[in-house]
Amino acid sequence: MGGVVSHVDPRFGEHLRSLRTARGLSLRALGQLAHRGKSHLHDLETGNKPPTPDTARHLDRVLGADGALARLVDQPVDHDAEADELMARVRASDVSTETLARIEAGVDDLASAYATSQSANLLHLVRRHLAYVRRLLDGRCTLADRRRLIVAGGWLSLLRATVHIDLLHRSAAGAHLSTAAALADYAGHSEIRAWCLETQAWDLLTRGDYRAAVNLSQQAQRVASRGSSAQIQAIAQEARVWARVGDVRETRHALDRLERLTANLPMPDRAEHHYRYDPTKALAYTATTLAWAGDPAAEQVARAVLRELDPRGDGGDRPRRSAAARLDLALALVAAGRPDEAATVAVEAITSGRVVSSNWWRAGEALRRVEQTGTAEASALREAYEVHQPSR
Repeated sequence: MGGVVSHVDPRFGEHLRSLRTARGLSLRALGQLAHRGKSHLHDLETGNKPPTPDTARHLDRVLGADGALARLVDQPVDHDAEADELMARVRASDVSTETLARIEAGVDDLASAYATSQSANLLHLVRRHLAYVRRLLDGRCTLADRRRLIVAGGWLSLLRATVHIDLLHRSAAGAHLSTAAALADYAGHSEIRAWCLETQAWDLLTRGDYRAAVNLSQQAQRVASRGSSAQIQAIAQEARVWARVGDVRETRHALDRLERLTANLPMPDRAEHHYRYDPTKALAYTATTLAWAGDPAAEQVARAVLRELDPRGDGGDRPRRSAAARLDLALALVAAGRPDEAATVAVEAITSGRVVSSNWWRAGEALRRVEQTGTAEASALREAYEVHQPSR
């Protein structure tokens, strides 16, 4: 439907779960009453998929909720129009600076929340901050302060596009990614511009367009400052693409460049910040790349990542990255001839609820590899996969 989707209050999932449990219904039982799939209802309750207004009204009727769910779903949002409005105000208006410091702190807070927040909840917060930026663009300030506000809008638009990619909102992601790139160009901000290219590269990698993904990763490296987080991330992305196409020489070349840039990388303030590269992230990307390349070293590296990220086995401070590391470990274990252990690890990743929709293909790959071995544990992995699979 173009760039138009509905805005959903982040409390929708929690409220739906409360209504269901108050009536003594399991997900399966509600699915039978509402003629909806169990996995679709699970996605609604966890925030992995937003409901349409029609779905909210239908569930209201089934649960006798008197419109409580429908009131949490607004009318559709035209993402193309919102993105265009931001750029129009940048070109036409002066801006206010009295709350610039708070805006910039909010950008960092949201980028840091990316690793732990449910995508639908984070999207709600990013939209609110962008709306505030749009209002400030109607004010007046110095040129220097105005640039700071444009940069904040660029980071927020980029983060919004990233969350839309995670939710498989392709059209909305494209609209806000284009705005982020335009704002970066307007402000002369090479780091945001490079992150836009890298984000596009990741999206195309997940869709199997490897040639375009390599080109965008290399463009990002040329745009970014040497040694910057964007350049490091773009190199890591390039390595992952080469691993997907089975080019061992180029994969190793990219990993060598990544190692040189990250060898003495200090732990940044707020290491969980999505746009700040840290040593643990470098190790995690190496684990993914080696797993995709079928390198025997993948198991050791993936285990090292999990020891660092998730020492207690509860997901740690960055549960999304921990889930990805478990999928990497599962692939490595299959390659090492231990499919039963691989199935157990993959189930842990899937049932954590932290494999976002745009990464679900990696869970599917682990499932296929395990099922190909004929191990008995594959049935438990298949069941977990089907229960938790995001609805399309």
